[in-house]
Amino acid sequence: MKKTNNHHFSRCHFCLLLAVLWLPSMAIWSQETSEVRKEITHSHMISIGETDILDTYLSAEKYNGSELRYISHSLWNYPDSHWSQRLIHQGVLSMVEDRSGKGSESGGLYSLNYALLRRFPLAGDRLQLSVGCMAELNIGALYNSRNQNNPAQVRLSTDIGPTASLDWSFRLLRLNWTIRDEVSVPVLGLMFSPNYGQSYYEIFDLGNYEHNAVVTTPFNAPSMHNLLTLDARLRKITLRIGYLCDIQQAEVNLLKQHTYTHAFIIGLVKNFKTTKK
Repeated sequence: MKKTNNHHFSRCHFCLLLAVLWLPSMAIWSQETSEVRKEITHSHMISIGETDILDTYLSAEKYNGSELRYISHSLWNYPDSHWSQRLIHQGVLSMVEDRSGKGSESGGLYSLNYALLRRFPLAGDRLQLSVGCMAELNIGALYNSRNQNNPAQVRLSTDIGPTASLDWSFRLLRLNWTIRDEVSVPVLGLMFSPNYGQSYYEIFDLGNYEHNAVVTTPFNAPSMHNLLTLDARLRKITLRIGYLCDIQQAEVNLLKQHTYTHAFIIGLVKNFKTTKK
């Protein structure tokens, strides 16, 4: 009887020893066979700043005031290739006044921007240049409180153009930092615009089309978007601050319009990876 118990006890020890040796090897095998499919950097940002708006369809006056903007910025990097994808959503609210303070304009805009980029590592992984092409869609409206006949202007445009970014990662004060400068310039697009003296009633109710879909280029709509940010990794949180310069302007159908925005940015960044086996 004792011999049977000892034999059973020895078998238990042998099985336990196999499990101890087998589990670490399985963990190592799992790590070796799991590959990173893509690296995702997603940020939520709020910008607050000053904006200058002109739209001669509504008024010959320039309007100045404040802008509040929400920015969702996502970047997908693929370790097994040199290509990246970028997706930006923006929601913009602006409240501006003329020089007398008696007239005001309020505007809202939604912008969707997609880009495909080619990465060029410089100085190892610390410095990286990305160059590519972007496509953008803008939908919004601008309302003037003093106008009676034509109180609002529709903002509808789409464009494509080159985009580039430069990332510099470094370590300072025991923290990981990243400086990123991102620039986009539209070179070819299509925008909606009434003609000079034409009302929306004539366009939509009477159906009087008068060159209301206008091709835009840097010659009649020179524009530029620049986003400069600084990321600081604080334990499990990455904090982002930055500066936004957004220059949008056009001169079509004998009408001028521009929106010049300079804003301070603050936000949070999340980095994570997806894997495949």
